[in-house]
Amino acid sequence: MATPTRTPTGFSGLDRPAGWRRPRGFVSPAALERPLGSLPGVGASLERKLRKLGLETPADLLGHRPHRYEEAVPELRIGDLVGEEEVVVTGIVESVRSRRARGRLTIQKATIASAGASIPAVWFNQPWLVERLPVGSEVRLRGHVRRGEFHVRAYDVSRVSATADFAPVYPASEELPARRLRELVEAVLPEVRFLPDPLPARLAERERLPSRGDALHALHRPGSLEEAERGRRRLAFDELLVLQLGLARRGREREAAVAPSLGTPGELTERYRRALPFVLTPEQESAIGELDVDLARRVPMQRLLQGDVGSGKTVVALYALLRAVGAGSQGALMAPTETLAEQHFLTIEGLCADLGVRCVLLTSGLPARVRAAAQAELAAGDAQLAVGTHALIQEHVAFHDLAVAVVDEQHRFGVQQRQALSGGRSPHVLHMTATPIPRTLALTVYGDLQVTEIARPPANRRPVITSWVTESRSSEAYRRLRRLLEQGRQAYVVCPLIERSERSEARAAEEETERLRRGELRDFRVGCLHGRLRPVERRKVMARFKARELDVLVATTVIEVGVDVPNATVMIVQEADRFGLAQLHQLRGRVGRGAEQSYCLLVSRAKEELTGAGRARLEALVRTTDGFELAEVDLELRGEGQLLGTRQAGLSELRFTRLRADRPLLERARVAALELVDEAGPLDDEVERLFGGADDAALA
Repeated sequence: MATPTRTPTGFSGLDRPAGWRRPRGFVSPAALERPLGSLPGVGASLERKLRKLGLETPADLLGHRPHRYEEAVPELRIGDLVGEEEVVVTGIVESVRSRRARGRLTIQKATIASAGASIPAVWFNQPWLVERLPVGSEVRLRGHVRRGEFHVRAYDVSRVSATADFAPVYPASEELPARRLRELVEAVLPEVRFLPDPLPARLAERERLPSRGDALHALHRPGSLEEAERGRRRLAFDELLVLQLGLARRGREREAAVAPSLGTPGELTERYRRALPFVLTPEQESAIGELDVDLARRVPMQRLLQGDVGSGKTVVALYALLRAVGAGSQGALMAPTETLAEQHFLTIEGLCADLGVRCVLLTSGLPARVRAAAQAELAAGDAQLAVGTHALIQEHVAFHDLAVAVVDEQHRFGVQQRQALSGGRSPHVLHMTATPIPRTLALTVYGDLQVTEIARPPANRRPVITSWVTESRSSEAYRRLRRLLEQGRQAYVVCPLIERSERSEARAAEEETERLRRGELRDFRVGCLHGRLRPVERRKVMARFKARELDVLVATTVIEVGVDVPNATVMIVQEADRFGLAQLHQLRGRVGRGAEQSYCLLVSRAKEELTGAGRARLEALVRTTDGFELAEVDLELRGEGQLLGTRQAGLSELRFTRLRADRPLLERARVAALELVDEAGPLDDEVERLFGGADDAALA
């Protein structure tokens, strides 16, 4: 069977085949937004299966990027087949039948003939093939010969699709195989060739990018891997440009806003430096210097302070807050959880009191009377610093004169929440995170922020020694723990859940606490901390642990960030394979905060029971304590869309982008976005509609 002529895939005139002409009519982009149920052959059942994969429109199908392509293989005549290498053959169906072998296994076998030679072709568990391969039909098969039979991996009738060189292989499911997805994509692919292109022509020409329609066609039906990659990069450029347009617009809006100039550092920050029980590291001094420059300007500061666990970010953040107080204004620190807000408050309140600075805690878990009193102090200006959760951004909370806001673990907040903190004003904002972000990802997510890194911990900190054992050896972990407890050290034991769930085998913190009190740690004082405790109870447990009234704290991930007990030098993470890599690194950061050697023991199921990604996470934790290196590993394992949460900064929309490989493309998109935003009316109505709310995508 002759291979059908492929539709031309010329790129924006750069290599368009001679004689090819674009039809006059354009396909309306709205046609790609209709329900998939409107396509021929897509019934309610198939539509439900597609929806489970996040595919609801033809546009979604076109955005379903192949995760690989079939390799190029030779096409041979049936009579020339030798060996077991993968090949393509073409022939006529002479007979076809299906039989049950054993259990649920069925075998389909067809005799395929061509040029006087024939061979049995074999499939498994595809009984419908008897109807799809009628006798006398021409078929193209891709597979390999084994014991005189042709074992089929893909087949085509009447057209070349699944058996072609570089045929796309899509992420699929058990309900919806890749072959069916390929058929659906091919059904809508003709509609994209002549879509209007949202990119200004001069920009596409300068960047030597194919048209969007050509790029989609090349992605789903490439003539080579190079062509597929070229199409992907054009589509990735669109995604990155949308993000960067939103970031650039927000940056321009911020430049037009006015913030209070806090002048130069004064007497309060000098007293703060003298009150610290340690000398600031060079990295901390450098970060403070950058803050001083920002705070002296009238353009609102927007800076991201990121550093590994234990690197001393809180000291720098408090400096920024005290700069506001020293200038006669107020500062606010917002944390994503009550536990973290409480820990920040416990950390800074005593020091602030020594400096004569009134600091209040404001969380939804406080009694109404206490919360109302804190709000009144903030409104009157009697409280100079506020530490809290989302309670700080409720509409009825008013600051007397907010000049500096610090948003901790800022990727956990939506942009609307961060903006609401200012209540319509324009304070200086320091975004702080202890979750190291790959540098390329930081450029994408926080492209409108200045980034400051504190990459190294204080000199007296020793790297935490991390080990990984399976549950069968967990008793050994507690023997080692007892020895360290007898030397006066303290420890954490982390469990995935609060109480045992019928659907999960995960240990519960409360259950594990009772077990340890009766068993391995019966001679020691064991406490329990989890998110269902009332705030006053949580603070009481943490205060007892800090005061060394407890030897071991069994906890859930409420201790992931913010908890600082230098005498705690051991952490055991039960069922560590259930946690993400960044989360495990954050948990490990609760130890190693003093001068003593600290240890982290990861306990998991048997290694053969873990997925490849699960093993890779734990191996990475053992291999390095560098949070930035681990962030790169996490990016590779989880992908861009999940690393910071599926709703973070439009990353769930990065279907075509490979951030680690596309750093140069990202830089080009940033330059283009700034140019477009600076021009008067750079995007016409059609472009605005196709790019669909760049601000929302970049800032959601």
